[in-house]
Amino acid sequence: MMKIIDFSKKNGKKTLLDFLEKRRSRFSVDTSVVDKIIKDIKKNKNRAVIKYEKKFSKNNKIKPSKNEIYNTIKSLDKKVIKAIDLAFNRIEKFHKLQKVTNIKFIDSYNNKIEYRHLPLKSVGIYIPANLPSSLLMNAIPAKIAGVKRIVLANPRTNGKLNSAIMYVAKKCGIKEIINVGGAQAIASLAYIQKVDKIVGPGNDFVAKAKQKVFGQVGTEGMIAGPSEVTIIADSKSDVKQISTSMAAQSEHGINSQSILISKNKNILIKCDLFLRNILEKFLNKKTISESINKNGLLLYAKSDSQIIQAVNLISPEHLEILTTNTNKFKNKIYNAGSIGIGAFSPVAASDYTVGTNHTLGTLGSSKFASGLNLNDFYKKISQFTLSKKGIEVIGKEAITLAEYENLQAHALSIKSRIQG
Repeated sequence: MMKIIDFSKKNGKKTLLDFLEKRRSRFSVDTSVVDKIIKDIKKNKNRAVIKYEKKFSKNNKIKPSKNEIYNTIKSLDKKVIKAIDLAFNRIEKFHKLQKVTNIKFIDSYNNKIEYRHLPLKSVGIYIPANLPSSLLMNAIPAKIAGVKRIVLANPRTNGKLNSAIMYVAKKCGIKEIINVGGAQAIASLAYIQKVDKIVGPGNDFVAKAKQKVFGQVGTEGMIAGPSEVTIIADSKSDVKQISTSMAAQSEHGINSQSILISKNKNILIKCDLFLRNILEKFLNKKTISESINKNGLLLYAKSDSQIIQAVNLISPEHLEILTTNTNKFKNKIYNAGSIGIGAFSPVAASDYTVGTNHTLGTLGSSKFASGLNLNDFYKKISQFTLSKKGIEVIGKEAITLAEYENLQAHALSIKSRIQG
C-alpha cells in the first residue's frame, strides 16, 4: 500500500515536508561525471562529444544529413502526423496570446522611460529520444517570440532518428540538429553551438549539466525534473480517473511523484487498491509500480483549508481538482505549474493537445517559477531619455541619494548635466 500521511495531526505538516524533501534532495543519483564531461567538451569540442556519445549511446554520427531526415519523416505514420498537426495548431494559438508589448512612459518634464522586449538570438532545445510533444512545447513559443536560430539536440535510438521529432523540427523550421544526448548535449549547445539559452526536459545528468553551464548561457527559471501530479478528490470522485492519472505521471520514471489528497479516507484506500489492480495492464508496469512505492502518497486532511495548505506546500508540477465543487479550491491554490479543473481535464491531455505548455517547474520550483512561456525567449532592455528640465528636477534628489551613499562620482556625473 502507498504511504499514508494524516495531515490533520499535530506533526502532519512536518511529516509531509520530510516526505517531499527526501525526494527533492535526490542524494541517490551520482552526477559527478558531469563536471568532467563539460570540461572535456569545452576544451576538445566535437572530438570529446563523439567520445562520450560512443561511450554512452554507441553513436558516432552526431549530425543527420538532409536525406536521412527526409527519409525518416517519410516513414512517419499518418495518424501521428495528424495528431502532431492538431497539437501544433492549438499550442501555437494559445501561445500567440502571450505576445508582449513594449512599454513607454513620458512624464510632465518630457522625460521618456521605455521597456523593450527583444527576442533571444539563439536557443538550444534539448529533447529526450522520443518526446515530440516536448519539442512542440519548447520550439513553438521560441518561434512566436521571434528567435531566429534554434538548435535541436536529440539523441538517436539504436542509431536511428526519431521520425516524429524530425517532423516537428521541420514544421517548426529548425535547421540545425545534433544527435547528442545527456550532459554532452548540454555542453555541446553551450560551448560548440554557443547558443544564448538552453531549454527542454531531461534526466538528472541533463539537469546537472544545465546548472553547471548557467551563467555562460541561460536556462529556464524553473527546475524541469521528474514529473509530478497532485490530485484533490472527494467521495464522489471517479476512482478510475484518479488512479489512471496517478499511473500516467508515474510511468514517466521511477522518480516521478503522485499524491492523492482527500477528506474521505475511503477514496484514498479505494484508489490505492484500484491502481494496484490495473498495474498489469500497463507496458510500463514495473516503472509505475516502483514510482508509486517510492514516491506515491495518500494524504488525509480534515478540512478544505488543510487541503489548500497541503497543496501549496507540495507546490506540484501538475494539479487535478476532481471534486464536486472545484470552485472551493481553484482560486486558492497559488503554488502549481498547471491545474486541470474538473472530471474532463486530465493532466495527460495537457501533455499533448490542450494548448497549455507542459514544460513546468518540479521539485517545489512552482513556488517561484512559471511554466515555459514566451517571456522565456525574450530579454528586456530598459532605456531612458531625459530632457534638460527633467534632469534638473529629478537630478537634485538623485544627487542627494548619491551623496548619502558616499558615491561622489555619481553625484558629480549628475551635476555635470545640470551645470552644463
